[in-house]
Amino acid sequence: MIERRLRAKVQAWLGRFPAVALLGPRQCGKSTLAKEILGGFPGAVYLDLERPKDRAKLSDAESFFDLHAGRLVCLDEIQRTPELFPALRGILDERGKNGQLLLLGSASRELLRQSSETLAGRIGYLELTPFLLSEVAPGPRDALLRRLWLRGGFPRSFLAGSDRDSFEWRQEFIRSLLERDMPQLGIGIPAESLRRFWAMCAHSHGQLWNSSKIGEALGVSHTTARSYLDLLSKTFLLRILPPHEPNLKKRLVRTPKVYLRDTGLLHALLDQASFDELLGHPAYGFSWEGLVIEEVLAAFGTDWRPSFYRTPKGAELDLVLERGRRRVAIECKASQAPAVSKGFWIAMEDLKVERAWVVAPVKETYPLAKNVSVTPLAELLRSNMGT
Repeated sequence: MIERRLRAKVQAWLGRFPAVALLGPRQCGKSTLAKEILGGFPGAVYLDLERPKDRAKLSDAESFFDLHAGRLVCLDEIQRTPELFPALRGILDERGKNGQLLLLGSASRELLRQSSETLAGRIGYLELTPFLLSEVAPGPRDALLRRLWLRGGFPRSFLAGSDRDSFEWRQEFIRSLLERDMPQLGIGIPAESLRRFWAMCAHSHGQLWNSSKIGEALGVSHTTARSYLDLLSKTFLLRILPPHEPNLKKRLVRTPKVYLRDTGLLHALLDQASFDELLGHPAYGFSWEGLVIEEVLAAFGTDWRPSFYRTPKGAELDLVLERGRRRVAIECKASQAPAVSKGFWIAMEDLKVERAWVVAPVKETYPLAKNVSVTPLAELLRSNMGT
């Protein structure tokens, strides 16, 4: 049922770089994917650096790699041992070949700053997200979409035996992440403070970010609130979507929007355990918007620059994607009878968008105007719109 899309890319990059880092949130399937990849490399070695026994094997890293010369070595949860990076650079340079190391981490390269600095030019970075809609087939399309939307894409949440089991797993995941995993990254923020902040972000999901308001509610400065935001972004839990800034003589909104990257975690923080509950919640439309944005950005890839467009007079596009001179747009509507506002058409004209899609839970694609279509999410993702 599940097929991880990055398997072939990781294998290809191991042929191009001495080291490849596969980064993503905890429990998103990095270890499972890595073990599948290692099966194609005879004699490959896997170490889980959360296990003291495995960390001890690297107390003399050079001797360990000498013992396993010529084999691919995978180091899981590399953020646990940042002191290894200088030794790894020397080992990679001494052997002078590609495909030596596969590193797995639950923090971005910004938090793993030492890896970026020490292994510069020797390492390629790839990001693994929780399951995407394109990965959870075959099956009844509408049922799979509702399940992914409600539960999110973390494997144990999506594959749980019931919605209640999934909800309880996500609640425990949030607790463990805040109490155990964040401190392991050297983050000294009390778990309860970070949970309150994360819950506030959930209630602000898809809306303009207000550091002063959030900081005041938490009893901290706006700069501290922004640092919390950056932290959750760098651990793959939040997305900060910047405002679009074209060279127009217009007043534009210049504040970013914030989204929880996994809708299952969003619903857990909002205490929405079933789809019936979600249907009546004020965040229903914003939740759909976040799901669509994550799916579309994964499909388009990192070559496209994402933003949103909004003016104080109401011209607005949920997602603008640019690559070179190309500019396309996505509007998200959670209704089965979606309608766009006058502001949508004004924004289309302002930005001279070449192609736009209104993504909604509809049954089939139909035209709304020239180069503007209403479309189901699954059909959009199959359409190679990012090529």
